[in-house]
Parts: sequence; structure tokens; C-alpha cells
Amino acid sequence: MARSQGVDETLAALADPTRRAVVELLCAGPRRAGELAEALALSPPAMSRHLRVLRTRGLVEEDRGEGDARVRLYRLRRERFEELGAWLERVESFWSGQLESFRVHAERRARRRRS
Repeated sequence: MARSQGVDETLAALADPTRRAVVELLCAGPRRAGELAEALALSPPAMSRHLRVLRTRGLVEEDRGEGDARVRLYRLRRERFEELGAWLERVESFWSGQLESFRVHAERRARRRRS
């Protein structure tokens, strides 16, 4: 299975519980950095650092408000999450295959014991 730098970067970014919490909050819709900081009881500089990591890894994007250039809304980007989801599906497929093989093996053994 080929390694994907995108999946590696996504997992590294999401390894931090605060960044996962930011993603959870953004699942409800776009938010300003201040709203995210307040919701997670973080200082603005700390939130800025977490948002920078998520932005540089391609997990979130910032959208400057039309009326006020100082207002930045953060929203999730779909691409990296889709890539992560595809990787997880491949891993799940492996385990599903393993479990199916085990089921077949167990049924064969049970039939042999009954014979």
C-alpha cells in the first residue's frame, strides 16, 4: 500500500486533541477564530497556532469577510478528509477480509468436529 503524504500530514495535524476539537466545532459550520478560542477556552495566540497547523495541512481554509477584511471565517476543506476516509476504507477492507476468513475457518472447524 503506497503511503500518502496527505494522509500523514492529516494524521499528524489531528493527533492534537485541541485541533480535533476545532474540527468538531467547524463541522457545525464556519466560525471566527475568536469564537473557536472562546469555545475551547484558549488564548487567541494559541488558537492562531492551531489554526495555522490546520490551514497548512489543508484541513481548514480561511475566508475573509466581504464587508470587513479583518473578519476571517474558518471552514473545513473536504479534500484531505476525503483522502483520509479513503485510506480508512482500505484499512477497514483489510480487517473485513480478515474477519471473513476467520469466520469461514471457524465454520469449517465446527463442521469437522460435528462429523
